[in-house]
Amino acid sequence: MPRLLPPEPERMNEHQQRVYQAIQSGPRGRVRGPLALWLHRPGLAEPAQALGQYCRYDSSLPPRLSELAILTMAALWRSEFEWWAHQPIALKAGVSSDIAEGIRTGGPIEFQHQDEQVVHAFVKTLVETRHVPEPQYQQAIEVLGRDQVVDLVGLAGYYTLISMTLNVFEVEPPDATGPTAFGAAG
Repeated sequence: MPRLLPPEPERMNEHQQRVYQAIQSGPRGRVRGPLALWLHRPGLAEPAQALGQYCRYDSSLPPRLSELAILTMAALWRSEFEWWAHQPIALKAGVSSDIAEGIRTGGPIEFQHQDEQVVHAFVKTLVETRHVPEPQYQQAIEVLGRDQVVDLVGLAGYYTLISMTLNVFEVEPPDATGPTAFGAAG
């Protein structure tokens, strides 16, 4: 059971209802997970959902790379809900199941595309060391370009917020009844 449940739509104030409708009528098509929890504070939910919409749907990163970065963030944060929500999207966007499995387990990964290796290594280094060394930064600029590197950093920041929210409030996937993506039973 999560520590915090979303506010009930019929009990939301005008600001909460406006943000709820913006999320529901946008590309996500529904309100769940951290977005639903943030509705307790619509002043947080409104800009956060707009940033999330940009990171997922409007950034310069193609879906294959953004979803790869999201899976990397989910694994690094051990965010079960985020893994559950994005693993099928990542596969559909072109991330191979072998790469997804390597990210999930922390095992060896054989990347077929240099841009995927760069995205994964960049995000992993950034999260684990809180810094990206100059040679790695230059490689990312050469392979991805400035705009995609800027968007990648923004995506990592947004999915840190997502993962923190999910982990603090103990939001689990709807079907969390057995072993989870990262080992513990739900």
